[in-house]
Amino acid sequence: MRRRLAFVIIVLLAGGASAQTPAQFDSALKAVYAKYKANDSGAVADYIPELAKVDAKLFGIAIVTPDGKTYGIGDVDARFSIQSISKVFTMAQDIEELGADAVKQKLGVDATGMRFNSIVAIELQKGKEMNPLVNPGAIAAVSLLPAATAAERWAKIIGGESGYAGRALTVNEPVYKSEAATNQRNRAIAMLMFAYDRLYADPLESTDLYTRQCAINVSAKDLAMMAATLANGGVNPVTKQRMLRADNVPRVLAVMATAGLYDDTGQWMYDVGLPAKSGVGGGIIAVAPGRFGIAVFSPRLDAAGNSVRAKLVIAEIARAFKANVYR
Repeated sequence: MRRRLAFVIIVLLAGGASAQTPAQFDSALKAVYAKYKANDSGAVADYIPELAKVDAKLFGIAIVTPDGKTYGIGDVDARFSIQSISKVFTMAQDIEELGADAVKQKLGVDATGMRFNSIVAIELQKGKEMNPLVNPGAIAAVSLLPAATAAERWAKIIGGESGYAGRALTVNEPVYKSEAATNQRNRAIAMLMFAYDRLYADPLESTDLYTRQCAINVSAKDLAMMAATLANGGVNPVTKQRMLRADNVPRVLAVMATAGLYDDTGQWMYDVGLPAKSGVGGGIIAVAPGRFGIAVFSPRLDAAGNSVRAKLVIAEIARAFKANVYR
């Protein structure tokens, strides 16, 4: 009797009692797409010149489940630069290759309490506790990847992101060149981190690789697959390639829950309760462990740098499916 009860509890905790049917996914996507399609709040990012050219009307929603089924509506195949969402997967590689303790000690996992590109935060902490989802910690995360050369380090980055997406990803060269020409602040951040011995490779080389990483081209479908890989215990639902050991997945999700949506992360977790990560390219991913990964692409951003429509859509899907991880 005791063993049977334990089994029932495990099934409930895994979300097995609240799995959605294909019809429910399709119905929910149609409803939220229709509800928010006309929402034109926010503005596209323009501090990177190439991002200012993105069509603000683009809007796509994709969901991938652990069994590999994909659901989508709208501009789910439109390509855009991944931007800060890429930080999640470089952090995951560092954890996988170096161990959780090394990442906690060499990068930090606490929120800084300041803007994602804050230099003041570096000064106050002397380069410590720059978690991998803010720019100083993200550049440090790139530098921390074990590699003998920049080319080898880049091969790991693009190979890792591609593994999560389940296809070979490439760089949006116009976005990369635009960012590389305007990333003086990130170069300054890297040099300051290097001065505090919190950068682990050449500062300018690390900044360049980080810039190229942010310019990787993805679609909403790609991002949903990447999120679903985390939802599926680190295994890509379609290719079946293990990208992350299962016991490392909660560590990645914890940092997403701490610092995934810039200055609004606390509000997001309070209201929605799904680990998520946004990028100024207009994408947001969120992970419902054991149930699904969701990604939304909509370029108009709020004041914190998060896609307006993406936040609304994911929040509504989470409520409809009772996906809040704290329930």
